[in-house]
Amino acid sequence: MPATTSTPSATPGDRTAAQAYLRLLAAVRAVLDDPSRAPLAVPLLAAPIAEADEALDAAGLAGNEREFLDLVALQAVGGHAPRPADRH
Repeated sequence: MPATTSTPSATPGDRTAAQAYLRLLAAVRAVLDDPSRAPLAVPLLAAPIAEADEALDAAGLAGNEREFLDLVALQAVGGHAPRPADRH
């Protein structure tokens, strides 16, 4: 996973939530990459899912998928652009 760079308007909680989500995506990819591991998906993904849920709630991003996924995209590429709500 590439190193993440802070976006100017993202809070530490926002970045933590985006990073937790990216870790969840990496775990999902790893499990689904090998079809023989599919039966293990639930136990392998339980911790990353819980981490992402907790981070989303703590950042106040639960239920605001568009803003959150925009932030995830920026974190995934180490972007420096402001969050969509800040673009006018």
